[in-house]
Amino acid sequence: MEVEICCNSKNSARNAQEGGATRIELCRNLEVGGLTPCVKDIIYCKKELGLRVHVLVRPREGDFCYNAEELDTIRREIDVCRESGADAVVLGFLTRDGRIDEELTREMVHRAEGMEVTFHRAFDEISQDPIEALEAVIRCGCHRLLTSGCHCSAWEGRDVIKDLVRQAQGRIKILAGAGITPANVRDIIDYTCVTEVHGSCKHTLSDGTIETDAVAVRDLLRQAGLEPLSQR
Repeated sequence: MEVEICCNSKNSARNAQEGGATRIELCRNLEVGGLTPCVKDIIYCKKELGLRVHVLVRPREGDFCYNAEELDTIRREIDVCRESGADAVVLGFLTRDGRIDEELTREMVHRAEGMEVTFHRAFDEISQDPIEALEAVIRCGCHRLLTSGCHCSAWEGRDVIKDLVRQAQGRIKILAGAGITPANVRDIIDYTCVTEVHGSCKHTLSDGTIETDAVAVRDLLRQAGLEPLSQR
C-alpha cells in the first residue's frame, strides 16, 4: 500500500513528514485545486526532507485545455522538475469536447522521461466513458491515474474506481483521491482494491491558511495499514 499526501507548502511537507509520510504531491494554491509550486520548495522537500516528491504541473486554475503560451510554460516546468530532482510530475490534458488529449499527454510524458507521470483529476471531468478514457491514458504511457471515479469524492466514485482497478491491472496504477480521510480510507481500499491512496489531511489555521495536519497524516497511514515512519 502506498499513501500520498497532498502538500501545498514547505510547512505542509514538514508536517506530512512528521506524521510519517514518505511521499507527497507538492503544489501551491490548494484553494483553487493546486498550481505548480516554486522550485525552491521542490528542492527543499527532496534534499532537506528526503521525501519522494510528485510535483503538480498546472500553470493556472480552471479547465485543462491550454493555449500555446501555457503549454510552453508547462514544458519549462517539467524541465525544472527534473532538474530539481522530482520523482514524478502530475499533469492532465483534455480536448475541448472533454476527451483525454492523447497528443499532448503523450508529448509531455516523453518530455518527462526519467520521472514517472501521474495523470491527475482532469480525468474526473471527462465526457467519455471512464474505461475508454483509461485506455487512452495507458496508451500515452502514464504510470499512474489519480481519480475519484468521476465523482466528487472517491467514496461516491468507488464503483467506477473498482472497475478502473480491474481494467488497469498490471498496466497502470490507480491512485484513489478526493475526500479520503482516516475514517473512510480502509473502506475505500477494501472495496476498490486500490494499492495507492491520495489524501490532503488538511486543516485551516486561524489566519485562513490551509496546511497539512501531522496527526491526521499519522491516522491516515495507520488506517491504511501502514506504520507511520516516525513510529518505526
